Amino acid sequence: MSDTAPETGTEGAPETVPEEQEHDPAAPAPLDVPRTPTGNAEVDGLLGRLADADHLATDGHVEVYEDVHRELRDALTALDARPGPSAPTRHPTTTPR
Repeated sequence: MSDTAPETGTEGAPETVPEEQEHDPAAPAPLDVPRTPTGNAEVDGLLGRLADADHLATDGHVEVYEDVHRELRDALTALDARPGPSAPTRHPTTTPR
């Protein structure tokens, strides 16, 4: 049997290994996903709202994503519904020579 004393630090106190901080994967954490401006103020505002998810636990992300997706879809639908230049109603006719 050995009567060996535990290893001590520089001042005679037993060395302690720092405890690992508990990691909670559901805790809020910024994703820091870069967002490139599109040039459309409405769309850029909606994309900026994705940062709201950075302050929510993981289970709250879905609500933000679905809300932004719905509003982006509505903005795209509105673009399709805007009146644009009217298309020609008939083809130009050519005169025979």
